[in-house]
Amino acid sequence: MNNVLVASNRGPVSFTVSDDGELTLRRGGGGLVSGLSGVAKDGVLWVCAALSDGDRSAVHLAPGGRIDQAGYDTGPLRMLDIPPATFHRAYNAVANSTLWFVNHLLYDIPNAPLFGTKFGREWESYRDYNGAFALALAEEAGHEARVMVQDYHLTLTPAMLRAERPDLRIAHFSHTPWAPPEYFSLLPDEVAREVLEGILGADHAGFLTDRWAQAFMDCCEALLGAEADRVGRSVTHDGRTTRIGVHSLGVDGAALWERACEPDVESHMTALKEQVGDRRLIVRIDRTELSKNIVRGLVAYGEFLGSHPEWHGRVVHLAFAYPSRHDLPEYREYTASVQRCAQQIEDAYATEDWDPLILNVNDDYPRSLAAYRMADVLLVNPIRDGMNLVAKEGPVLSPRCALVLSREAGAAAELGSHALLVNPYDISGTATALHDALVMPEDERRTRRDKLHAAATALPPQKWLEAQLDALA
Repeated sequence: MNNVLVASNRGPVSFTVSDDGELTLRRGGGGLVSGLSGVAKDGVLWVCAALSDGDRSAVHLAPGGRIDQAGYDTGPLRMLDIPPATFHRAYNAVANSTLWFVNHLLYDIPNAPLFGTKFGREWESYRDYNGAFALALAEEAGHEARVMVQDYHLTLTPAMLRAERPDLRIAHFSHTPWAPPEYFSLLPDEVAREVLEGILGADHAGFLTDRWAQAFMDCCEALLGAEADRVGRSVTHDGRTTRIGVHSLGVDGAALWERACEPDVESHMTALKEQVGDRRLIVRIDRTELSKNIVRGLVAYGEFLGSHPEWHGRVVHLAFAYPSRHDLPEYREYTASVQRCAQQIEDAYATEDWDPLILNVNDDYPRSLAAYRMADVLLVNPIRDGMNLVAKEGPVLSPRCALVLSREAGAAAELGSHALLVNPYDISGTATALHDALVMPEDERRTRRDKLHAAATALPPQKWLEAQLDALA
């Protein structure tokens, strides 16, 4: 039995099936996986969902879904083969189309959301999905084990797990922002109550910044009538007290640098240098996710080019926008919008010997690391973000990176005094910040970058996890 367990929708690895039926293992994606992968092999059992046909094939070959016991070097790992229809409704309809939209304030309010009988069926699937995780954790956990439940996919799991195993010490961690009560209350009353009470089933509820923790406590007070202790950081409801913690997540600088010096990254650097020459580089690396605000970032770059013809031919914007959630029509349309906006910039400014923008929508981690290392400016302008590890990875890998950062990113709480902060909705302000970043004096640039580097690496994943485990001791 296991003494420390981590539960999340996405796991540290994924599998693909070749034409001849052979399974190939690759590193998982997403910010949460990036943060946790470094500690997953240190005696921690990771429980995750099988997300693809390849994952499900691997589960069927593994005893009890234990991938590590089927000959794969993954560290302790159990994958859950949740029925595809249940998974689709829980993941796409509820987690990504509802809870994500609420906490990132993404709804087009005159038209959405619409909560009817269809959503009722989807919510039942979300319950079933969370129940599958609770059951697996209950089976795998040793007596009085510590269980770390991750993110908005699994908000109901802590309370369900407590009902199964009251001996366990349970934490829930939210990697997203948290909505204020007036927005969170868009959810049907019973759904909002279930989400809040689900997390309050934990002994410890963690958030990336104090801002998101305070918003959660506001919701508990307003919608549950719970008692929130702002000084002691706790919420008491139905006779139970849940401690509220703030645990920022940084990067493991040494491990990131080691990976960024591998031959595949070096070859991408060579290719990029041949493509852009000695021009200055403005870099962004994102998923094509609505909250990442890629379109406004591109429009801001276009406005910068329009206002500063002296930079024509001297700067290139490397925009890596990797596909995300293409099962959802909103995301397919957003990716198309990104591509249309990029084409407009090319049409307006490109010359025979200068491409002002290089947009790539194919996921390639080594190429992203190469772009980080070459960045003169890193643009991170989300509408709203729980933290944003891109803002931390860039200054670790680039020796002279100036950071243009949205004030609505959780990372702004730590990095804001050393970055150029922008209102993510202010196109002209962002364009001005891009120019200021490019012309920043070298001494100031390196001083800011060194301070960004120190802040980004102050709380690597190991310390982040240890702080939460200590909170459960």
